[in-house]
Amino acid sequence: MNTLSLVVVVVQVLAALAIIGLVLLQHGKGADMGAAFGSGASGSLFGATGSSNFLSKSTAVAAAIFFVATLGLAFIGNHHVSQSGGVMDNLPIPATVPAASQAAPAAPAAPADASKPADQSNQIPK
Repeated sequence: MNTLSLVVVVVQVLAALAIIGLVLLQHGKGADMGAAFGSGASGSLFGATGSSNFLSKSTAVAAAIFFVATLGLAFIGNHHVSQSGGVMDNLPIPATVPAASQAAPAAPAAPADASKPADQSNQIPK
């Protein structure tokens, strides 16, 4: 199944690159706006776009291939999910900490020298 998803991803990327290239090659509709108001009788301002040419038909085919590849990837990706649970069911369970280490920390050990206190936090001058 991994090979199938790789093939579908390659098809999707090639279709996306084809869409980008075909859209950049096409002549925009906005380019005829100036001709409609100024010189000439262009009917493309408010309609009458005319028949579609080879580039627009090729763009439509590439877009259809892209959408089919996207739906295929969604189907392949959802096919591997277990039916009984969700996303969180696939996470690893962390190791539990023993109960002895969860207890309160022990009191500090007695200092080696009895004349010096172990905790000097109360020795802050005021």
